[in-house]
Amino acid sequence: MIAVLRLLALALFAVVMFVFGCGYCLLSPRNPKHVFTFGRLFAKMSRVFGITLELRIPDDAYHRGQAIYIANHQNTWDLFTVSAAVTPKVVTVGKKSLLWTPLFGQLYWLTGNILIDRSNKAKAKGTIDQVVDSMNNSDVSVWMFPEGTRSRGRGLLPFKAGAFHAAIGAKVPIIPIVCSSTNHLRLNRWNNGHVIVEMLPPVSTEGLTREQVRELSKQCHHDMQIKLAELDAEVARLDAQPARG
Repeated sequence: MIAVLRLLALALFAVVMFVFGCGYCLLSPRNPKHVFTFGRLFAKMSRVFGITLELRIPDDAYHRGQAIYIANHQNTWDLFTVSAAVTPKVVTVGKKSLLWTPLFGQLYWLTGNILIDRSNKAKAKGTIDQVVDSMNNSDVSVWMFPEGTRSRGRGLLPFKAGAFHAAIGAKVPIIPIVCSSTNHLRLNRWNNGHVIVEMLPPVSTEGLTREQVRELSKQCHHDMQIKLAELDAEVARLDAQPARG
């Protein structure tokens, strides 16, 4: 019964977001500010799913310069958890097939996000070049999921090189974001416990060349893997605590 009520709430939310969201975005289509606005709205839905969401970001997170943001990509729950960490003037990079996702896909494009064709390596490389050009010619930052696919409970998967090529090419730091594991979340569970999303310190790309992409990728993967284990251990302790009456 709980799952049915949540699915109805989600359907209503999706329709409202599509109708009013698309109308709002059409006033200034593909404006990067929309990603921040709607990221926050999606994150608020975490309460409907019984998630106690904790966001940990530094005080200056909304006032930093350009960067490439990278985050672990787990499953559909990312829409309602990781989205809380989106900062102003950030657009995300997603697969082109998202455009055909009913309601969400059209809103995703209108908010100014970048779509790439991962089945075509030449087009994907061209998109990374476009990301670099866009960052060099504006004050926008870019959010990417370096795993390239959803991990679905398999931990932090190996990283693809695109985000790191873009960061070195645009001469901007990388800011990792880690979300504690969400593969245990269930629609039919009233209390889904804690989920922690944490923004890690920037990783400088100053002086790095294309030949050092693999080294940069390994460093970020290592840092995020350690943080993921720490957050999962903390969540386990929090969820094991008896509820306060």
